[in-house]
Amino acid sequence: MDVDNNISGCRLLIFFLLNKTIKDMDRNLSICAIFLVISCFNFPQSTEGAACRDLCGSVPVKFPFGTGPGCGDPKFQSYVRCVNQKLMLTTHSGSYQITSIDYDNHVILLADPLMSTCTSMQNSGSFGLDWSAPFKIHNDVFVLLGCSSSSSLFDAQNPLCDTGSSHICSSLYSCSGITGLGLSPNAPISTCCVYSPINLGPADELNLPKLQCSSYSSIYSFGDDPTNPKRWRYGVALQYSYSLYNNYFSTSCNDCEQSSGVCGYTGISNSFVCICKNGVNTTTNCYGQGYVWSGEASHRIWTLEHWVTAGIVLLVGSLLLLLKM
Repeated sequence: MDVDNNISGCRLLIFFLLNKTIKDMDRNLSICAIFLVISCFNFPQSTEGAACRDLCGSVPVKFPFGTGPGCGDPKFQSYVRCVNQKLMLTTHSGSYQITSIDYDNHVILLADPLMSTCTSMQNSGSFGLDWSAPFKIHNDVFVLLGCSSSSSLFDAQNPLCDTGSSHICSSLYSCSGITGLGLSPNAPISTCCVYSPINLGPADELNLPKLQCSSYSSIYSFGDDPTNPKRWRYGVALQYSYSLYNNYFSTSCNDCEQSSGVCGYTGISNSFVCICKNGVNTTTNCYGQGYVWSGEASHRIWTLEHWVTAGIVLLVGSLLLLLKM
């Protein structure tokens, strides 16, 4: 049943009863109108994002991300969702867990379970970004491992490897995990390529079969010891971008989050909405709409419009009762 239609129907019935009450001076009808307005405004506002949360597992979730439909920015909703308490990014190449988000610098960190690290190396799947996705590779260093000598990476006319970073290959090939690729520790690094600058091409995809490589590793930080691959930080860091639709949206979203709400959207036009922890939508924030009343069964927010309408009905009803006495 559509809650908004219920509220509209209630209001029409209230005005009908008021009109009837004024004409007939009926005390019973005036009492009906009073109780009806209270019942009508006890309906919670409809909300697409009733399940929106500001935490997914241990990862804080703020705009532009959301935990489900109606949460965050609609441009991100098809890519990022909270699944079994894990914040996941889904692209055409697979789903990847988001382990952290740097909201100040607009960077998310992904964990690819098939990506190689110093302690564990195995054949990797390809990694790709959808061309329309609001993400791009950050400052990662991508290292391609176990590559064929006939790979286009080593084309003398158009080399794609950074020969000045061969020490990164030497460090990774010294790891015991290299045996997972069928290589011996400290094997020749001629099958390794530091893919720099990273270029996913028009398809936005790191296509390992096409590049004739067995695996890849992505390093987003060398930590406090650039010579020790065991202390490097592995993962895929992506920069995200979004545009707040206007100053009103930007201010409202900030106010919403300051009031412990979650920014979201609703309706055909994806209009801004602030989703409160009690599942109620407002157009500003979770305390700016008025008094919040808590009950065992549910939580409802009465806005200024609610109070004014209820006050008018109660005032008219009281006057009618006095006139009838």
